[in-house]
Amino acid sequence: MMRYLIIDDEHIAHKIIMEYCEMLPHMKLQKNCYSALEALEYLNTHQVDLIFLDINMPKLKGFEFLKTLSAPPKVIVTTAYSEFAIEGYELNVSDYLLKPFSLERFLKAVNKVMGSNTNLKNASSEENDRATKRIFLRQNKSYIQVEVDTILFIEAAGNYTKIVSKTDTITIREKISDILESLPSDDFIQVHKSFAVAIKYINRIEGNRIHIQDHTIPIGKLYKANLIKILN
Repeated sequence: MMRYLIIDDEHIAHKIIMEYCEMLPHMKLQKNCYSALEALEYLNTHQVDLIFLDINMPKLKGFEFLKTLSAPPKVIVTTAYSEFAIEGYELNVSDYLLKPFSLERFLKAVNKVMGSNTNLKNASSEENDRATKRIFLRQNKSYIQVEVDTILFIEAAGNYTKIVSKTDTITIREKISDILESLPSDDFIQVHKSFAVAIKYINRIEGNRIHIQDHTIPIGKLYKANLIKILN
């Protein structure tokens, strides 16, 4: 379960984030804070895994608040001001959402947090393990929860991407590069412009082919260096 906090002085922003999070069963709201000072008081005695943080708030701005935290949790910035994006990434925020943002864009940001290799701060190790192994993928009008550990490989197919797991194949309208951003970088490797594979499921490599169970994946010339790294 991922415990989250919303810090924003606009009630409508809270409403939108809460409605989006209610679609994701692993998200649990801890508190609605309408100022950074209120959030500081709450965090003095409570722990959270993720903060949705607005920038332009009275008295104490979002980034000023963030700089006061010695060990901040994951942060997704939600703001109408694009000019502060660089500063946000310098503060190691996980993502930067510009208002108004769609459910698809919101989901991508949450997936990025869930797929991060860095353990979620202030959560139990058991919760961390579960949290970093699930992503939500949109197929048509539904959202499908996928265990990252079951994904064998990913294949780009025109304007779509196929995620092939041990049990299923899901086709979504998204770029392969965007999907890879949501997955642990140490566990997956791109081996072709149209293919990325889960390293642990590679059975063998023969010439320019990778064998994973009953599947054969080509190796692109420009991606051989990636494989040499794991072979060494």
